[in-house]
Amino acid sequence: MLVGVTVNSQSSASISRPPATDAPRQQDTLSLPANPKDELKGFKNLFETSTVGGVTGTRLNPMAISFVESYMRKYGKGLREMKKWATPYFTLIDNILTQHGLPRELKYLAVIESGLRYNAISWTGAVGPWAFMPAAGRQYGLAVTTGYDERLDYYKSTHAAARMLTDLYSKYQDWLLVIAAYNCGAGNVDKAIRRSGSRDFWKLQYYLPTESMNHVKKFISTHYVFEGEGGITTVTKEETAALLLNKVSALNEEELKNSLSYKITGRFHSVVILKYIEMEPAGFNKYNPGFDDSIALNGTYELRLPVPKMNLFIAKRYEILEESIQWILNPSGRR
Repeated sequence: MLVGVTVNSQSSASISRPPATDAPRQQDTLSLPANPKDELKGFKNLFETSTVGGVTGTRLNPMAISFVESYMRKYGKGLREMKKWATPYFTLIDNILTQHGLPRELKYLAVIESGLRYNAISWTGAVGPWAFMPAAGRQYGLAVTTGYDERLDYYKSTHAAARMLTDLYSKYQDWLLVIAAYNCGAGNVDKAIRRSGSRDFWKLQYYLPTESMNHVKKFISTHYVFEGEGGITTVTKEETAALLLNKVSALNEEELKNSLSYKITGRFHSVVILKYIEMEPAGFNKYNPGFDDSIALNGTYELRLPVPKMNLFIAKRYEILEESIQWILNPSGRR
């Protein structure tokens, strides 16, 4: 029996238990479409005009469209209802993921793992909001005994999940492979890479367990429901690299000539930068598409700004960095 939920001021004690929901459980699966042409139908406009981290022109992979359409039709109502009560959970998870330097959108992994239920138990025996098996929970610092199970603690299990996700990303450098490995283990993903001869999820997916193949698509689907678009965690490493390599293509010759680039390191945030350099978001995003996602993911960014704005940034960069960190870690204090 699972008892002994940890109670402290930073953990789940400060938020109420989630209500019942029709959000997906771990064993749910959806079949791939029999006709590949079906993958191009439905939701076409949404997926073709979605963006990744502010970089335009990225579409949902056609191999996922039919699955995502079916998933949103089946679970969309429950997920939209979740938006009404899940804010305290998402705030807690966002803060912890940020502390670990991870994209906040990874919180949707907890949605598909457990529906944010602290006492969720999967058919494999994984427990808690992040669906830890006993061995993995212990490996990442959680106490798992007969009478005391920290996998049920939102605060501690989220820190454990962040450590696991960090390790997996260090290994694969690809969020879709990370999501797959979180579900079926790195060994199964490595086997799929060897058997397929590829590290591209869309090529190796059929060598994964069916549940894990679909798990990645569940994550993408949930991201689209909550965000209305894709993001840095819903594309492959190669797709991300291609987008970021083309990030200055929107600038004309005059804009390139009258701007400077400056490599920055640290948890800068665009909201704070804009405040100090007095620049409109649209202009900043044109010069620096995908800024917040990219710097959260990599810790560095080749910032580009018009010369006067860059001079302001360089003069105030230490103040901007300090305030950015405070802004990220203290969402309740944002104005």
